[in-house]
Amino acid sequence: MRKIWVAFLLLFFVFSCKTNPFTGKSTLNFHSNSSIFPMAFQQYDKFLNENKVVKGTADAQEVKRVGQRIANAAERWLNANGYEGYLKDYQWEYNLVKDDQVNAWCMPGGKIVVYTGLLPVAQNEAGLAVVMGHEVAHALADHGAQRMSAGTLQQLGAVGVAVATSGKSAQAQQLWAQAYGVGSQVGAMLPFSRSHENEADAIGIQIMAIAGYDPGEAAKLWRRMKAKGGQAPPEILSTHPSSDTRIKRLTQLAPGARAEARKFGVTSFQ
Repeated sequence: MRKIWVAFLLLFFVFSCKTNPFTGKSTLNFHSNSSIFPMAFQQYDKFLNENKVVKGTADAQEVKRVGQRIANAAERWLNANGYEGYLKDYQWEYNLVKDDQVNAWCMPGGKIVVYTGLLPVAQNEAGLAVVMGHEVAHALADHGAQRMSAGTLQQLGAVGVAVATSGKSAQAQQLWAQAYGVGSQVGAMLPFSRSHENEADAIGIQIMAIAGYDPGEAAKLWRRMKAKGGQAPPEILSTHPSSDTRIKRLTQLAPGARAEARKFGVTSFQ
């Protein structure tokens, strides 16, 4: 029975992989755009109906302008690298929502929200482009679908643990289940989320540079984020890399992002 279960999981994993166009790596994703995008769009509309959307102001217009420049740059990169039509199911939308949270997020399919609390930390259009590039990158890399897929696999793994320990005592089964729950969360799901954040940083900084924004602003933004403070959990227990880790990595990525932008004729940055 255990061998059958292991074989099933292996086959499930093999046939659920999708290639990430930005990294060339296979990723776990068994949710198609046609299945996940409509749900995401519905949830996005529901959120907008239940929250205060800022319209017509200079800040709201800036969010839409920066978002569209980033999306256009992403399409240029994809077309130039043999992925024409990759964005055909995407419906880009960028909204500013009145909320003091220093945050932004993106639904699968390109539906983005920026909170007003983020704008003072972003400080300028280039700072906002860092955030928008990061959020657009999440949508481009199918991170939402991958997290849903990983959650499903985690549930299947929990079932596998129950099968593998079916002949053990009830106490032993409970201990194994608890060990799996801790191990899968700290050992797999959280690093999986951190890898998404790192990937979105790497993709986003290139896209913002192709859009004409200075990638050097990325590390500056995260220095401001760090200065703003707030209690953060240890990096190993967090879904996001620490500010120091992020600042160091974004500083290292900036020269490569400028070089990539020059391939698209960008010679100066905002």
